[in-house]
Amino acid sequence: MGPEVKAEVDSRAESIDKKISRLDAELVKYKDQIKKMREGPAKNMVKQKALRVLKQKRMYEQQRDNLAQQSFNMEQANYTIQSLKDTKTTVDAMKLGVKEMKKAYKQVKIDQIEDLQDQLEDMMEDANEIQEALSRSYGTPELDEDDLEAELDALGDELLADEDSSYLDEAASAPAIPEGVPTDTKNKDGVLVDEFGLPQIPAS
Repeated sequence: MGPEVKAEVDSRAESIDKKISRLDAELVKYKDQIKKMREGPAKNMVKQKALRVLKQKRMYEQQRDNLAQQSFNMEQANYTIQSLKDTKTTVDAMKLGVKEMKKAYKQVKIDQIEDLQDQLEDMMEDANEIQEALSRSYGTPELDEDDLEAELDALGDELLADEDSSYLDEAASAPAIPEGVPTDTKNKDGVLVDEFGLPQIPAS
């Protein structure tokens, strides 16, 4: 169903809508006349005209509804056709994709991949050996591991001792040397010297 058929149906429905609108205007006119008229043959004649117009309106409304349903059915059919076309396009694309993937997999040999991995592994091992050779140290004395462990343990004790600040308290609490009191320190010539190594002045 081409779009031109649906357009023609829609156009006919619009034309009928216009006719219904004119009949509505005519019915309003007859209704006003009936309201103003007294009972009698003249009033009955206007009523008959109004009934004929109303029948025409009903007939046109039925035609319009039929055309609207036809238009809707065509629209649904076109939508279904387009959906089927889209589905076919998608399936065709999927088939092509699978075909291309199969072709690509045929070109890839698992043995080739394993060989490449083996070669890469060998190259990595060679590179590691080269790095180890380049980082080799020269002239370093051979050291006994037991001696190194003993030194490491002693170093740990020294670090712990440094963390203990009690020796500072002991130094602060040691008795000070009284000022002016000479010590018994002598130099090589046997002369009494002070704490700076200078000869002491005898007390008068």
